[in-house]
Amino acid sequence: MPDPEASRWIATFLDARAAELGAAPNTRLAYGRDLVDFADWLDRRGLDFATVGREAVQDYLVHCDAQGLARSTRARRLSSIRQLFRFSFDEGWRADDPALRLTGPGRAQSLPKTLSEAEVTRLMEAARLRGRSPADRLRDTALFELLYATGLRVSELVSLPVAAARGDPRMILVRGKGDKERMVPLSSPARTALAEWLAHRDATEDEARRAGRATSRFLFPGDGRDGHLTRQYFHSLVKDVAVLAGLSPARVTPHVLRHAFATHLLAHGADLRVIQTLLGHADLATTEIYTHVLDDHLTELVLTKHPLSRKA
Repeated sequence: MPDPEASRWIATFLDARAAELGAAPNTRLAYGRDLVDFADWLDRRGLDFATVGREAVQDYLVHCDAQGLARSTRARRLSSIRQLFRFSFDEGWRADDPALRLTGPGRAQSLPKTLSEAEVTRLMEAARLRGRSPADRLRDTALFELLYATGLRVSELVSLPVAAARGDPRMILVRGKGDKERMVPLSSPARTALAEWLAHRDATEDEARRAGRATSRFLFPGDGRDGHLTRQYFHSLVKDVAVLAGLSPARVTPHVLRHAFATHLLAHGADLRVIQTLLGHADLATTEIYTHVLDDHLTELVLTKHPLSRKA
């Protein structure tokens, strides 16, 4: 653990990120882990945040590389360090910024993994069969239908308030990264699955209320600290359903289903700006990566739909 002064720097910095930029809890946790590791490395060398120089920061990055950390992890750690020292300079804690103009490994851009429409159909069918009880099957069906119909991040899905599902909505309000809100439409199968799960959930909650037990404000209640189904549980659930569907669990994650949502929309002619809005991407460049997944489809589209191609 870092010394008290380093802990104070990290805690103040993270609080400021949350207040000023609306950094999501998972983002703050990642920053915190990165900075604790850096502080521990400095402490073992008799250094601290207030006195460390540029060369020591570079040595730490070399140390991270020698540990075999992924390029994305090293890039994120440098980003965390840069932001901490920029903040400390702005606050007057330091007279200089030792991480200024340091270059990192950058992020290796890889194409998002996805599934075919037939494979998603098999997952949906498996979700309806997996659970041990009718309640589990209703919940699992609602989870998978909602995820594929909306492309929600898994943290957005499991933390949906039950109020979002009231009244057979055509659209649901989602609170995403940085507490930004967006409206996402629901497909007919998702609305049906949601209504069936909600009816069972409400009946169970009514029984709990009559018995004097606490009720939940979440659509998918859970035993976790936050009161809703955990991301870890849902990740494990997706793997189990993949096996039941005859798919390799290594290929299937909640995020892969989010990618499938975007890829299939694009394949059927959806506008990239619309997909950006539905996914909650701040930058269109993040959404544009899906166009590369559809190279063959787009090539065929140009060859068959372009007026010059039709004349030829």
